[in-house]
Amino acid sequence: MNNQQLMDLVNQMTLEEKVAQLLQLTANFYEGTDTQGQITGPMEEMGITEQSVRASGSILGLSGAQAIMDVQQAYLEKSRLGIPLLFMADVVHGFKTIFPIPLAIGCSWDLELAEKSAEIAARESAVSGLHVTFAPMVDLVRDPRWGRVMETTGEDPYLNSLFAAAFVRGYQGDNLKDEVDRLAACVKHFAAYGAAEGGRDYNTVDMSERQLREYYLPAYKAALDAGVEMVMTSFNTVDGIPASGNEKLMRGILREEWGFDGVLISDWASIREMIAHGAAEDDREAAYRAIRAGVDMEMMTPCYVSHLPELVQKGEVEEHLVDEAVLRILQLKDKLGLFDNPFRAADPDREREIVFSKEHREVSRELAAKSAVLLKNDGQTLPLQPNAKVALIGPFAQSEDILGWWSCEGVKADAVKLGTALQERLPQGKVLVAQGSTVHTVTDDQIAAALEAASQSDIIVLALGEDSEMSGEGGSRTDIRLPAAQLQLVQALKAAGKPIVSVIFNGRPLDLNGIIGESDAVLEAWFPGSEGGAAIADILTGAVNPSARLTMSFPQSVGQVPVYYNHFNTGRPINPDNTENRYVSQYIDSPNEPLFPFGYGLSYTTFAYGEIEVSGQEMTANDSLTVQVRVTNTGDRAGIETVQLYVRDVSGEVVRPMRELKDYVKLSLAPGETGTATFTLNEEQLRYHHADLSYRSDRGEFHVMVGPNSRDTQSHTFRLV
Repeated sequence: MNNQQLMDLVNQMTLEEKVAQLLQLTANFYEGTDTQGQITGPMEEMGITEQSVRASGSILGLSGAQAIMDVQQAYLEKSRLGIPLLFMADVVHGFKTIFPIPLAIGCSWDLELAEKSAEIAARESAVSGLHVTFAPMVDLVRDPRWGRVMETTGEDPYLNSLFAAAFVRGYQGDNLKDEVDRLAACVKHFAAYGAAEGGRDYNTVDMSERQLREYYLPAYKAALDAGVEMVMTSFNTVDGIPASGNEKLMRGILREEWGFDGVLISDWASIREMIAHGAAEDDREAAYRAIRAGVDMEMMTPCYVSHLPELVQKGEVEEHLVDEAVLRILQLKDKLGLFDNPFRAADPDREREIVFSKEHREVSRELAAKSAVLLKNDGQTLPLQPNAKVALIGPFAQSEDILGWWSCEGVKADAVKLGTALQERLPQGKVLVAQGSTVHTVTDDQIAAALEAASQSDIIVLALGEDSEMSGEGGSRTDIRLPAAQLQLVQALKAAGKPIVSVIFNGRPLDLNGIIGESDAVLEAWFPGSEGGAAIADILTGAVNPSARLTMSFPQSVGQVPVYYNHFNTGRPINPDNTENRYVSQYIDSPNEPLFPFGYGLSYTTFAYGEIEVSGQEMTANDSLTVQVRVTNTGDRAGIETVQLYVRDVSGEVVRPMRELKDYVKLSLAPGETGTATFTLNEEQLRYHHADLSYRSDRGEFHVMVGPNSRDTQSHTFRLV
């Protein structure tokens, strides 16, 4: 349909039909599902009518080709105007083939593979009937207490922006109507959801607009520039106003300034939650505020269907606001080709062929291996020696719980277990498995069995971590250490006197006290997905050389939080030559620096950096500088080095961070091989938001820094003139 035809369709709709198009409900409200006949209770609870359900615009959370086709068919048979439903779901890091959690994918620094993971997730979802995914989540995060850090790609606005665009490209492709195996993407959560006070989910967010624009908005904008079709509002307040009713944020920045004309959807019940926030007296006022803010679609609350018709009829809300919202929803349905084929790619036969295919699982395995970060490897404990006898101990030795939160249609029983994979890779009888403890409990008998296995082995591999319920939405924690039972197990095994490799499965940066000092090697596996056990076994045995780099700092302890690499200096910074001075910005019981910084990660080989070379001492607005460094693989096996470029603006109108990531290059080097990382730095990369929110650079001195992480860099000075 063209735009005029869609507008004609809007004009044929009654006001009630228009408002119903703005309603999103879960599948149990609809005929044709396995919950058919059980809809009376939910309808009464929400205060909506059967007529509203019949005319509603979208469904949340249903999947399966035949199920979706049945619901769509039953819906269209009763639809007066034949407008098809949209089917949406949280396909966050895979549909049935589960990839590593997004925080882990970020640690790969591999945009091509990240895009491929989204493409595969879209293919499996689309053939199973879905049209839209509530992903990517691009919230910048600095507080690991917040459980939803697992859904983001980290603490850096530049890197987050690159991944945001890559995920959108992967989900959507180039043309949704022609590429039916793609999904419309929905970037979330707009805005600054990741800055919740105290790391407590849904909590208050309060920051300056300059801070918001400088760090938190860029990744959303990158998703929009990549063509994302939908945006989801966040649960939190922004400058004292809940996002779902925030006109300045939604109509001002998103619609008018950035030109977004796609669909804006509330998060689950977030319109009604304005009442609890104290920003609306009742459902009626919540509906008024949300529609005026430009929210097109209301997820799982009845504020719009119950009150928008009356608000329009009484002249309190202009009907054209409702028309605009309906038109945007119809335009998305048209982009997906649903008016021509309401079933789109749904196909039960293809579904059986495509979903969880061997090809898809191979990509999951590759990405899991490229996402696991080697944090420590004293004395070259890893990789495991081919003939070593290994005691694999811990709650994750044979755990299926490695998919993580938001694993969509993933089945834990399908996940490759670490113990099984390790036994397949090492000679028979060389791997002894003992549980040692559960995630949260330990007994004397379990420790005794673990010690017996350790006594018969050359090396201990401890498989530790969080269960999936300990992170994700609603998974905020004040204590981000491993549970005490696992720390007790580590202490008991340390006394056995054998080398210890700790493999950590988790959804957030942890306080590794009780692990890091007791282990000879530590591998951060994250929640690695369907092929996680295979990927981690590949790394442990040396079939894969780890190459991942952290995209979120690991704290020394939770008392440092938030701790992040691109922090400001203070008026009283620490002077390393005068450590006795009390009156500087420091802790008296901890270093200021994180345990492991942004960009950090080890390899089974070593790399030596030459001197940084910069093409000049000055830069103008019209030219650029070339920055180069030669890197040599000084080890005995091939490896990948991620060479990172940082810049510091030494003196700005507004205080600038100590360093900011501007670019990176991945060098794949054979033993003894030397490669050159070349960067081009221009004036645009030096711009920032000033006090008046203008976006420009300042003349003056800059430091350009190059290294393997944000801490271990060499520096060169230049001036912008």
